[in-house]
Amino acid sequence: MDRIFIRDLELRCIIGLYPRERRRKQKVIINIVMETDLRAGGKSDVLEDTVDYKAIKLEILDFVGKSRFQLIESLADGISAICLKDPRVQSATVTIDKPGALRFTRSVAVEISRSR
Repeated sequence: MDRIFIRDLELRCIIGLYPRERRRKQKVIINIVMETDLRAGGKSDVLEDTVDYKAIKLEILDFVGKSRFQLIESLADGISAICLKDPRVQSATVTIDKPGALRFTRSVAVEISRSR
């Protein structure tokens, strides 16, 4: 299976359990791996024959910007669902880092994998 990577998508959203976390948007860093078959697009060189990762990114930007989840697990699950809307995407792995979530750490992250 071939893969499309969206790396280090840095966005801001309301995320967290505690009142201080819900007052203003926080930075999250999102990495996505989508498994698909890229042969048709590779041969034709036509966007319609492959996964439009720009369109997926734009939908993720809108989704994350409007989200108000408590858990990054929930945010990751929603992002994976966006990726799987394209029937060519067979699976999506989403990793979300939340910098500064714990003292003395660079970040905390979750990674989920979803498939058809």
